[in-house]
Amino acid sequence: MTGLFSSQLLDHGWTFKDASDDKPESWLPVSKVPTVVHLDLLDNGLIPDPFVGLNEQKVEWVSDRYWVYRTTFATPSSYSPETRYSLVFEGLDTFATVRLNGGVILQSDNMFIPQRIDITDVVPSDPNELNVLEIVFDSPIRRGREVVKSHPEHRYIAHQTEVGRLGARKAAYHWGWDWGPILVTSGPWRPVRLETYVDRIDDLWMQSMVAKDLSSCSGTLHVRTESRGANRMRFELRDQETVVFEANVDVDADGKAEAKFKLDNPALWYPHGYGEQKRYELVAELFKEKTLLHEVSKKVGFRRAELVQEKDEHGQSFYFRINNIDVFCSGSNWIPGESFLPRLTDEKYRDWLKLMIEGNQNMIRIWGGGVFEPEIFYETCDELGILVWQDFLFACASYPTYPEYLESVEEEARANVRLLRHHPSIVIYAGNNEDYQIQQTYNLTYDYDTDKDPNSWLKSSFPARYIYEYLLPKVVEEECPGLPYHPSSPWGGGKHTTDPTIGDIHQWDVWHGTMQPYQNLASMGGRFVSEFGMEGYPHMHTVDAFFDDPEDKYLQSLKMDFRNKARDHERRLGSYILQNFKIRQNFKAYLHLSQLAQSETMTFAYRSWRRDWGQAKNRRCGGILVWQLNDCWPTISWAVVDYFLIKKPAFYAIARASQPLAIGVSRTYHEWVSGHARPPTTSRFDVWVASSKLETVSATVQVRYISIATGEDVIPPYIFSNVEINSNGTTDILTETLDYTKPPYTTPIVISTTLTVKNSIISRDIDWPQPLKYLNLKYRGVNVEYLADKSAIRVTAAKPTKGIVFEEKPGLWFEDNGLDVVPGDERVIAVRGLEGGEVPQWTYLDDDREDR
Repeated sequence: MTGLFSSQLLDHGWTFKDASDDKPESWLPVSKVPTVVHLDLLDNGLIPDPFVGLNEQKVEWVSDRYWVYRTTFATPSSYSPETRYSLVFEGLDTFATVRLNGGVILQSDNMFIPQRIDITDVVPSDPNELNVLEIVFDSPIRRGREVVKSHPEHRYIAHQTEVGRLGARKAAYHWGWDWGPILVTSGPWRPVRLETYVDRIDDLWMQSMVAKDLSSCSGTLHVRTESRGANRMRFELRDQETVVFEANVDVDADGKAEAKFKLDNPALWYPHGYGEQKRYELVAELFKEKTLLHEVSKKVGFRRAELVQEKDEHGQSFYFRINNIDVFCSGSNWIPGESFLPRLTDEKYRDWLKLMIEGNQNMIRIWGGGVFEPEIFYETCDELGILVWQDFLFACASYPTYPEYLESVEEEARANVRLLRHHPSIVIYAGNNEDYQIQQTYNLTYDYDTDKDPNSWLKSSFPARYIYEYLLPKVVEEECPGLPYHPSSPWGGGKHTTDPTIGDIHQWDVWHGTMQPYQNLASMGGRFVSEFGMEGYPHMHTVDAFFDDPEDKYLQSLKMDFRNKARDHERRLGSYILQNFKIRQNFKAYLHLSQLAQSETMTFAYRSWRRDWGQAKNRRCGGILVWQLNDCWPTISWAVVDYFLIKKPAFYAIARASQPLAIGVSRTYHEWVSGHARPPTTSRFDVWVASSKLETVSATVQVRYISIATGEDVIPPYIFSNVEINSNGTTDILTETLDYTKPPYTTPIVISTTLTVKNSIISRDIDWPQPLKYLNLKYRGVNVEYLADKSAIRVTAAKPTKGIVFEEKPGLWFEDNGLDVVPGDERVIAVRGLEGGEVPQWTYLDDDREDR
């Protein structure tokens, strides 16, 4: 409560029922709001857990019903005759009719638009007379289909799901995706509040520009008020306890106030690893004469954010420059972290995002089939220095553009850009996910070079171009001037979306498409790879969580196939495992092999594409974002961390390749899958170091050639001392060609490299002959022991060993996992959560242990 303003959460005292059931006893208790109907049915024991077994199918009926929620509240005491009352609905999912004391006060059909309704003339003045608030939620399935039918002029195309989702401004993934269940929710999914005030600050924002030389920052502080009851505004910018700018200004007749400001030598906000995440507090106080009516504060940051797209020898660049520093983006795609969004807590959001920093990742892309995330998500990104790529909420479809739809989309976009524009972490908005791939697949009209008339786009077979290339960029420029906007992901300025020379690409010819070997990823990059991936099983703790009968826990059971939503997942994952590894029928062994396939894919991609970062003026690749960081339920998917925040080996592969200083080694790989498989006679290999450090570093590089059969070095190691590692780029160390027909290279070898700085090994990489299935990996001589005094695990091996994976579960934390070990390089891995000092279950790629 501030001055004459108060905000009351209406989070308890709710009941709900099937809207078609008129019996008084049908009302059931609601634990709390925010909620969705599936959660309340679960709490009341009326549906089984949809995350277990085949229960997803058993709850499909829920989304076909209409549901009503009800609560009561008293009218707060009036401060003065000018007191106003508003109901605030931060999110209603999705087709909602709101009644207060029997009268309709709101009809909403967009999950993403916060609603505020002035109820001053509706509520009784007597605080003893309770107000009755009811919200009827129509079936999103039925309403979405009805909307589609009512606009037959449009050709509806929707991949992954039914076209009915295009009739609703609702999170697309609720209709199911190739990693998520069909759980189409309804309910007050974000908080409901009752606000009391004389006047209030409706919006507080800052438009600013950091000087090119970073020596100053200037701009305008803005406020918009609601009730026109105030006449004075006080602004302050605070650096902790120090006020660095203040101004008192009048509020004009339209309820607006603004103040120009300039700061010399401002403290800037930087991405993680490039500087501090400095922020200021922006405070606005609204007065009527001397009476404080309302106060709002936000944390803001100053930074120059540029998307560099310049012609070069490779085509046109695509990378980010923050505060004049070229930043290589190593990160992940984010899907909603829950099928039932109200279940996500602030703590869990923070835990997810802290994993990004632990994994040496600095960018997260919020995918267009989900939601605009809550404030805690972006606040945490600001705090940790994680760059945010924010898609607008369109995905894998051809969307309609009838007038009412465009009005809703514009309101949605403006509302959310206004909510988010103070966050320095947000560095780009993109219009959609893969909708231009839909245009290409179905040959929808798109004449980028000559047709520049937005009105003509509305009449074409691809009318949503109007949204992506006219409406949304206009909103971004008007609400957040200067922030980079990109029409789609992927998109390359009218070129084919797979063109690697311009824009961003989604590289899905590994797994999807032509199913290329993941060893080919080095040559499959682009200017910015914003999606790619490989499936991998989670650890056994998560597998156990989604089975209700242990008899079904085998690879080809119905429940196992049901859990994996990816089309042709058996063939695709099976092919990659079969092509690369010796097959074991044991379930745990297959799980391990899938994890290795996924982590190997990450290694080949991240180390190779990061190498393409190159040097200034020659940035061939500006970033890599894996599909995907997380899951929305316990499943088998492309996620590198599962629903329970348990990390897969792939997570660690990304972390190793994305270290501030990371050594890389790779040899040319010879294709073997199309027939006439035979071993190569020669291979070229390269050793390099990638750096995100802003200064040169002196280091020692060691390169060893180790026999897989004996564990011995076949030649003495190469030692490169006092190597100057280039700042913010890559440094080539060694290029050599091996002749496998001549000793000592006639025996299969690994090439093991280490990077040492100040007498400490800070990075390793090991290159193996491919495919691994051709190798004899018996009798590795692996030894694992727990070091209680160091809270660590020590791992040694007598021979080169591939893919040592420790079984993970909640409460366990490993510094590294899914690692390779060579003789003479003892690995000590910090660990937390071991009970009694017992080493957890572990396995590795071997030929002599049938139970692994």
